Formats: sequence, structure tokens, C-alpha cells
Amino acid sequence: MTPNEAPSTPQFGPAGPALAHTRDVGGVRRGRGLSLRTLVILRWAALAGQTAAITLAQVWLQFDLPVTACLTVVAAGALVNFAAMTRLSRQEGHLADGPQTALHLGFDILQLSLLLGLTGGLQNPFSLLLVAPVTVAAASLPARQALLLGLMALIASAALFLWAMPLPWAKGQTLELPYLYLIGIWMALVTGVVFTATYAWRVAADAEKLELALATTQDVLQREQKLAALGGLAAAAAHELGTPLATIQVVAKELLRESRSEGPIAEDARLLLQQADRCRDILKQLSQAPDAGDRLYADVSLKALLNEIVEPHRGFDLDFEILVRAPPGRDPPRVRRLPEIIHGLSAFVENAADFAASRVRVSAIVDAGWIVIEIVDDGPGISPDILPRLGEPYVTSRPQAKARRALAEQLRAATRGRRGAAPPPAEVAPSQGGMGLGFFIARTLMERTGGEVTVGAGDGGPGDNRGARVAVRWPRARLEPDPDQPVDLAADRRIH
Repeated sequence: MTPNEAPSTPQFGPAGPALAHTRDVGGVRRGRGLSLRTLVILRWAALAGQTAAITLAQVWLQFDLPVTACLTVVAAGALVNFAAMTRLSRQEGHLADGPQTALHLGFDILQLSLLLGLTGGLQNPFSLLLVAPVTVAAASLPARQALLLGLMALIASAALFLWAMPLPWAKGQTLELPYLYLIGIWMALVTGVVFTATYAWRVAADAEKLELALATTQDVLQREQKLAALGGLAAAAAHELGTPLATIQVVAKELLRESRSEGPIAEDARLLLQQADRCRDILKQLSQAPDAGDRLYADVSLKALLNEIVEPHRGFDLDFEILVRAPPGRDPPRVRRLPEIIHGLSAFVENAADFAASRVRVSAIVDAGWIVIEIVDDGPGISPDILPRLGEPYVTSRPQAKARRALAEQLRAATRGRRGAAPPPAEVAPSQGGMGLGFFIARTLMERTGGEVTVGAGDGGPGDNRGARVAVRWPRARLEPDPDQPVDLAADRRIH
């Protein structure tokens, strides 16, 4: 069984995490870093503040500052910013990756530490600004890079505690803070770095979870809209095809009435009438909602459900194996016969029958909390080229496989034994390939019932065949009937 996107690969294609996690639902990735434009703006703001503080202390307060050294450190920051602006002009809108953002923030910590070392170290009230780069890193970078920058800030604070030039003060005066007070400042700075960074990390993580949940919800809504559109298309098709089917039935009845009762034309007319009636029944189901009391909503045994799903696909020269495994000493549970499960699993089994070499196994595994149904075939398997596109409707290159030849077998049976009847073509395919909607619809139906669909390799097959496996897992509570509802034993007898 192989989804319907390639002749030797699976031909169905659902989207979303439920299928081998082949699709990134929200595209949210932690730690992308800040944009280069944001880093440049933040650094210009910091450099402007540093320049203003130096000017104020030197000109207005007349503190004895090492002005040349301080302005050299500020100029180094400006040069780095000009280099970043040059790169930004070449790559408009460039989004800095994590390492580059960490590199810029690391430079900011180093530049600020040097400036603080020249102006009093921890005695400088602006030493509190060491918290800023670490907070930005915690909010925008992966944990490892944020921890490295936090450790760098803590090392810088320790270095400022051990070595720094005297705090600039009025001429002829000195300000010496007590040693114990400096220890308190250092401990407060360390506590502020750790607490603020942790707080920013948690807030960013919660915001990311919310963003991911929103993106996932949007993806689910988008798929529901696609399925709803398909439902509207089916209803429109049911309405539009009613008139051509009625015409076919009228013509077939005329042929049947004007031909010999046992002649080949009469047999063909009866086959046309039979198939037209079948089409009408299918279109009626598409255009009408099922009645609440319909037998599709009865509960049946798990094996009866599997038998009903497999039965329409027998007769393709394949061996179908149905297995039900329950915990030792317990009977398999009864399950609700939901139309979503019937149609979805039937699509999976048809897919397996189309691509299997000789064998298809349909098994149900029951444990204390889950029910898992697996469809395994011995066909070519899933192509790695198709996996990234699983879940995209209208992507298909399905061949004329066994299920597509069912009509040819019916025509052969109808013409077998006729005298002078021309043999039917070797292959009759009602449609060339497929629309690429099978797995998309089936997977969506399974998810509506609470199931999780996964696709992988099978148990192998003849030659180089790897086989394919589709597994659907439900919590038992989602499939088992309400114990207060009456058991429909007649449904089991009808299905068996």
C-alpha cells in the first residue's frame, strides 16, 4: 500500500503531523534570533546613552573621567554598528541566525564591561545594564547560547568586582564604598541577571507555545475548509450527474426492451442499469446526511468491522489476512460503526490492494488504553521523494492498478461465453490515475474521530519491495460505544 503520489509509492497524501510528522504545522522555530536591523537600532540607542552619560559627567558634573579611553570604547561599538549597517544594506530584511545574534550580544556585554571598568566597576550605578543583553538573549536565543551569554555576564561582573578603576567623582574628592556593600551589589547583580533571564525565557516560551497553537489551529481550519469544499463539490456533482444518469437508465431500458432477453445486448443493458443504479445510490449518499438511526451508527465487533472494510476489495488475486489481537483473557471490544471510519479505512485498504504484490494484512491491536488498526502490504513501499508532500491534495500520479481493473473484470464476466463477442480491452480504467484526494480525505476523517495516522515501511515483500504500513491509533474511549446504548447484534450478523 503506497500513497497515491507516485506509481510505485503511496498514492494518498494527507497533511499534518498525524502522518509521519512530515509537515511542519506552524513553522515556529525557537531561537531564530533578532533581525540585524533590531540589533543595530538597540546598539545605537546604547551608544547614544553612553555618550550622553560621559558628556554629562565630564562637562556638567566635572568628574575626572578617562575620557579618551571611554570614547575609544564607544567608538569601537560604533564601528561594529557601521559594519552591521553595511551588511544590512546588502541584505535587506536579513534575519540574523542564533549564533550571529549571540555574537552581537556578546560584543555588547564586553563593550559595556570595559566601559564600566573604566568608570568605577560595580560602584557605577549603570552596572545594572549588564542585565539587558542577557535578557534579550534569553528571550530570543536557544538555551545553550543564552546560557553562554549569561555566564559571560556573570564572569564580567566578577571581574568588575575584582578589578576596576576608581569611581569618577568631584575633583579633590573620592568615594569609597564599603567592601561588604560591594559584595551586596555584586550579589544583587547576579540575582538580577539570573532572575530576569529566567523570567524572559519563560515568557518567551509561553508566547511561542501560543504562537504554535495558533498556527496549528489555522492549519487544521485550512484543512477543514478544504474538506468542506470537497463536500460542496460532491453535493454539486451529485446534483449535476442526476440528469445524465437518468438518461443512461432510459436508454438502457430501451435497449433491454428492444433486444432478445438472453442476447448479449440485453446482458450489456442489464449491466448498464445495475451500474447506473449503483451510481445513483452513491450520489444519494453524497448529497444527503445520514440519518441518526442509520445502521452505520450501530456498534459492531472489531473483527466484523474489519471484515466489512475488506470485503469490497477481495477478488484482486490478493491474500487478505484479518487479525484481531486483544489482551490475554479478554475479548476484543465492540466499536462504533462510524461512517468516517468505514470510508477512511476502506480508502487505506483500497490503496493497499492497488499496490500490493500478493498480500495485504489488516490487523487490530487492542490494549488497555488504545485501539490500533494497521494495514500492511508487500508492495513497492513509500518513496522518500513523496514523503515531504504527503498531505497535499491534488498531488498524484496513481497508476491503473488492481482496483482500477475491477470494471474490466466485470465486463469480462458479462461477455464470457458469448458467440462472436469481441474480447474486452486488456485494461479498462474508469479514470486515469487519481485526483490525489484519497489519503487527504481519509486522514482527515480519521482525525475527526480522534485517530492518529502514521505511515511507514511494511514487513517487506518479493524482490526489492519494502512494503508500506498505515496505522491508525485511537483512544479506546473514542471508538467504544456508550455502555448505556443497546447493542445491535443484527449488524454483526449482516456484516459477517
